[in-house]
Amino acid sequence: MFKTRVTEMLGIEYPILCGGMRNISKAALVAAVSDAGGFGILESAQFSSGEGLRAEIRKTKSLTKKPFGVNITLFPWADPKLNDQFIEVVVQEGIRGVETSGFRGPGEFVERLHRGNVRIIHKVSTVRHAISAEKEGADAVTIAGFEQGGALGREDITTLILVPRTVDEVKIPVLAAGGIGDGRGLAAALALGAEGVVMGTRFLAVKECITHPAFKEWMAKAKETDVAVVGRTAGRKSRVIVNKVTQKILELEAKNAPPEQLTPLLEGREPGKVYIEGDVENGIAGAGQAVGLVKSVQSAREVIEEMVRDAMAMRQKLDKMIPG
Repeated sequence: MFKTRVTEMLGIEYPILCGGMRNISKAALVAAVSDAGGFGILESAQFSSGEGLRAEIRKTKSLTKKPFGVNITLFPWADPKLNDQFIEVVVQEGIRGVETSGFRGPGEFVERLHRGNVRIIHKVSTVRHAISAEKEGADAVTIAGFEQGGALGREDITTLILVPRTVDEVKIPVLAAGGIGDGRGLAAALALGAEGVVMGTRFLAVKECITHPAFKEWMAKAKETDVAVVGRTAGRKSRVIVNKVTQKILELEAKNAPPEQLTPLLEGREPGKVYIEGDVENGIAGAGQAVGLVKSVQSAREVIEEMVRDAMAMRQKLDKMIPG
């Protein structure tokens, strides 16, 4: 039904990827997304050894025969030696694709991954970084707009602008991320020149995700205005759910509080309190503006199949608007 360079590269039916989310992207979610025709991505940084990742990869393989990927973080806090272990395991286990993201490009891993027939999708938030990733050997880039959840880039530029700009500047396939949560977003991304979409927020609310039922219920009721950007003045910009903790941070930032007052609040509240324990008021948890598109808690398959139906319906609607 869909054929893009991304679906061919990854061997998937639909150009819909579930991005790697720290401590969230585990076997059940990843397998459910892949089994439904998309591409699930395990997050490696939740493991303290290569063998820990290997065990989760094999668990995922026991749940689906479809291709899936692994995320390798390139943020400064990542352990280079541990990443080396992860790369080795990825190649040994025959993983189809790796998603890389962070403050540097994937160049250091390109030769090893390509030698193992692993494709590399590098996530960026600016056009210039997409160009750099292509030069370093990435097989595709994900361009993430300002609407996304979690850590944000320095520039407040939306997906609507970033996707066509990136498509104009690189020759490798481009995937769109940020603010995409339904079939209309998929259709729009493809119309802008992307060859697939990457979603995180929408998959936080699916049945197979380990997030707490109370958090999923919050998401189903939330609007796009129930998330906000915190950490600007501390150099730790992130889009998170609005609650008691984040309101306190926003109040301090409005008063130009020094970073030393903000840092304890930004670092001292583990996302697990919200995601895993379901305490939506007393922790910090990333979520994008696409939360406003979450209407109910569905299975990953229901989400993907609904997206595909709605994207096709949108195409038919546009065809009627443009006479042959």
